[in-house]
Amino acid sequence: MMTRRCWILGSAGCAGGTLLAQTREAKGKAAVEAALAALGGARFMAMRDRTENGRAYSFYRDQLSGRSHARFYTRYLTRPEPPRIDFFGLRERQSFGKDKEESAVLFTETEGWSITYRGARPIGKEIEDRFRDSTRRNIFYMLRQRMGEPGMIIEQIAEEVVENKPAKIVTITDSDNRVVKVFFHTSTGLPFKQEYFRRDAKTRERIEEVSYFSKYRDAGGVQWPLQIEKQRNGEKLVEIFSDTVQINKDLKEDLFTLPTTMKVLPQAR
Repeated sequence: MMTRRCWILGSAGCAGGTLLAQTREAKGKAAVEAALAALGGARFMAMRDRTENGRAYSFYRDQLSGRSHARFYTRYLTRPEPPRIDFFGLRERQSFGKDKEESAVLFTETEGWSITYRGARPIGKEIEDRFRDSTRRNIFYMLRQRMGEPGMIIEQIAEEVVENKPAKIVTITDSDNRVVKVFFHTSTGLPFKQEYFRRDAKTRERIEEVSYFSKYRDAGGVQWPLQIEKQRNGEKLVEIFSDTVQINKDLKEDLFTLPTTMKVLPQAR
């Protein structure tokens, strides 16, 4: 009798746990769908390219270490259906300089380059890998390129006030067990914070990466944050303030490729 009673209680507990998981997944899916709608819905999903023009500030140990006029060009590649975890569907050019773009960093699906008037220098595998990993875990990229990926689990784990904002807290876990925690504003549906942990490629140290998104504005039917702040292990790393954001301007291919006449320099040691 005791054995049967324990079995019954165990079954009830198992059913309760399954129901809780289903509820978390249903709430997580609803939060993500609300975010997609708030960002522009079909217009957001149809975004082919984006240009952000403004200022970028870099920090070292929470102290300002550099600033520049900046322009970020992004192009989304056609994603496979269903999406695949091994697919990287974005090219980006980060250009710096007030009147003329004096330097730039270029990332494609397979390469990374640091560009100056001297020529183009390979940026190095470690930086390339970090860029692609951070892009894959960026909530806007995940919503645009990764939703529906096999093995992806989306769960709402809490609903509480975070930094004076009512938030639905959602975890997104992919089939490689990489987890991103996203904070969606309960009223607007828009993401205002995300965080995840990664391992340093050399030291294997556990590193916390946190991003904040604010001052959303309409950009051709898409809501986009004009202010983005990135922190690493609790210290401010980068702040970006965009004056303008434009989408679907059919950016030219030469923005995302090296000119055949450009000198290729050896990778820095």
